[in-house]
Amino acid sequence: MLTSLRHIARLIGIARALAKHDAMIVRGVHPLADTMIRVCAVVWRPLPEVKDLRPGQRLALALEKLGPAFIKFGQALSTRSDLLGEDVAADLAELQDRLAPFPFADAAATIATDFGKPLESLFTSFEPTPVAAASIAQVHFAVTTEGADVAVKVLRPNVAQAFARDIGLLYWLADLALRARPQLQRLKPREVVATFENTVRLEMDFRFEAAAGQEVAENFAGDASFKVPAVDWQRTSGRVLTTERVAGLRVDDRTGIEAAGLDPIAVVKTAAEAFFHMVFRDGFFHADMHPGNLFVAPVEGRAGGQGGQIIAMDFGIMGRIDAATQRTLAEMLLGFLTRDYKKVAEVHVAAGFVPAHKSVDEFAQACRSIAEPILGKPIAQISLARLLGQLFRVTEQFEMQTQPQLLLLQKSMLVAEGVGRTLAPETNMWELAQPLIEAWMRERLGPEAQLADAAQTALTSIAQVPRIINRLDAVTADMAVHGLKLHPQSAEALRGQGSPWGRWLPWAVIAVLAITLLVQAVR
Repeated sequence: MLTSLRHIARLIGIARALAKHDAMIVRGVHPLADTMIRVCAVVWRPLPEVKDLRPGQRLALALEKLGPAFIKFGQALSTRSDLLGEDVAADLAELQDRLAPFPFADAAATIATDFGKPLESLFTSFEPTPVAAASIAQVHFAVTTEGADVAVKVLRPNVAQAFARDIGLLYWLADLALRARPQLQRLKPREVVATFENTVRLEMDFRFEAAAGQEVAENFAGDASFKVPAVDWQRTSGRVLTTERVAGLRVDDRTGIEAAGLDPIAVVKTAAEAFFHMVFRDGFFHADMHPGNLFVAPVEGRAGGQGGQIIAMDFGIMGRIDAATQRTLAEMLLGFLTRDYKKVAEVHVAAGFVPAHKSVDEFAQACRSIAEPILGKPIAQISLARLLGQLFRVTEQFEMQTQPQLLLLQKSMLVAEGVGRTLAPETNMWELAQPLIEAWMRERLGPEAQLADAAQTALTSIAQVPRIINRLDAVTADMAVHGLKLHPQSAEALRGQGSPWGRWLPWAVIAVLAITLLVQAVR
């Protein structure tokens, strides 16, 4: 009861913030909820300054007022165009994670507690004024006792408790929505909150962020076009992250980039290729690539007019895509770009995204209705992220299950495209990366790749045979314990005893399986 009362009190504060920003955009869940929305609009009149803003912009402002958990939740919701609509999701993707800084004394106390020694024994200088302050942490510049220039990220005090309170409220609201409208289960509201909870939990342990950054750095080892600041592990803990201090221009600062002798189009190309490598080469991508986390600097020894070096920061939100999803996504995007909508539909069914009992032809028709208005635009205006966003909006009709990894990728693509258009609006970042994409398609989707996949499948099947035979032996032994027996000739065949056919039969089955898989691949 007390928990419910606390949730209701917090809910009143949320309703007030949403009403004053005219951000009551979620309607139709239940008649009672719609009535409450109308009452809130009367009790709390909207602020004059939000009158001309888009719904997504008004919602973003309201979430900023509600504090850290709701800022982060709004950013998470930016991946759910199927829930909020594409335009609102796009506005939430630009939600700024900024808060007033907390006192330097709190930062020093956190560092001293985590390392068991005073700040002065770790750093010869430490700037008390932070260079950035967000919902989870703030960043200070410092110099280590070894003389290295570093950036030190310190967790905001009591932030874990604040998040726990509001995440509990979100679960409560998800359960209320499901009781009121059981059909909302398809959109997995509790799973959305659980994913958000897990993401924030990882973000609040800076050791995970340090490990993610180091993994990305290793993936791009030897690539001068992409840099990740090195981690100082001796000064990194769960609540403190110390990295190499780097300098660069914000990736959306076209004037500064041109003044530095860099070509904005080349910079966009470099960023697009880096993103492509993360998704399709490494299967591990930066999922928060907004301008505040991406910088660019000239590469020493190179002439002007080039793309420079992309410097990525803040690896708290990352996404992973396995090889099967990489292939599915590639085939899906290739089908859209070649306007082969039947292929797009078949890929969705084969991957299990759309149930097999749904009509492939009808889903192909839906894909055509989504893609043609987008693909018919000039190349500079084509947005693959918008294409995916529109696709997720027709999911209900075809019982398409939510794919969290693709939603996160779609959000990341949307942010990346926004950066590209700000820097070089006359071009399309995916067109710039087209040679790389085509080479990957040939390598991963061509005949040689299909043969290799079939061979690997055959080898995997072969490796399972001894286990299957051992399992059969275990089954026959278990039958004997219970007084059941197979015919002697059947038992000998299962063990590979008796006639030569008994010994060679399993391997003959394996050979037929392998040949069949290879023939299917060639076809």
